[in-house]
Amino acid sequence: MSRTTTMTVRLSGVLSEFVAANVGDDGAYENVSEYVRDLIRRDKERAEQAAFDRLKAELTHAFAAPDSSYKPLTAADVIRRNQG
Repeated sequence: MSRTTTMTVRLSGVLSEFVAANVGDDGAYENVSEYVRDLIRRDKERAEQAAFDRLKAELTHAFAAPDSSYKPLTAADVIRRNQG
């Protein structure tokens, strides 16, 4: 279930001018809300990509390790390790 939240953001000076230049007839967005939503979506995608890249690097490192470096763990070992 999607929820809508109304937020108020105050901008002045250079930031306000920058937003105004990107909105309206001369800008890429019809209104400020559309612009802000797009910025948030892009930031969310960037954060998700960064998390994926960290996971990928960690897995690449783990799979490159020799089998002799692996130690058997129980589920309880993993849970205990992740609690601290």
